[in-house]
Amino acid sequence: MTTSAPQPAVLSQERLNGAYSYAAYRRLIDELLAQGKTTGPNQSEMLTNYTRLNVQRMERLDKKAELLPELQEALSKLQQQYVWVIITEGWCGDAAQIVPVLEKVAQASHGHLTTHYLLRDENPDLMDRYLTNGGRSIPKLVVLYADTLTEVTQWGPRPAPAQDLFLEMKAAGATHEEFAERLHGWYAQDKTRHTQQELLHLLTGLV
Repeated sequence: MTTSAPQPAVLSQERLNGAYSYAAYRRLIDELLAQGKTTGPNQSEMLTNYTRLNVQRMERLDKKAELLPELQEALSKLQQQYVWVIITEGWCGDAAQIVPVLEKVAQASHGHLTTHYLLRDENPDLMDRYLTNGGRSIPKLVVLYADTLTEVTQWGPRPAPAQDLFLEMKAAGATHEEFAERLHGWYAQDKTRHTQQELLHLLTGLV
């Protein structure tokens, strides 16, 4: 889901300065895993195991995901500079499937898009501005004008078909294991196509 009407600034430059780069975000996850931990206040063996799987997913996407030609073309037409704020956590499976794609898009923007990563549970006031059906679903992308930090639009937490699958399985009372298996199966089959198409739609709406 996206919005496109400009909104007042929601982030200060000071807060952005304290955000993680993609490299720093990945490094943080690796350092915590080395201690048997993950990001966020909740710690468990289950969450740590999820995080290990997510690192593998991110590494695979970093190496193999390729941007659609039409998305690259849209990036080449950007005229202004934008800040992409990504709210995420290391244990989140959806974030592992999407965050590397967001970073690839930004890296291909010739400097028009810069990414800043913030952890959901360290920024509850920000997260609560971008709830999905009342929940703190992540990842969330918030797009700001670089000069004013005025909000332009937002996207997330997952592409529409994946969100439909999530809601369908939630209504059916699926277990977390059942949900994870089907959702990550969908991501594997989709090969980032729907995520990129929705980001293409977002980019073509930027002015």
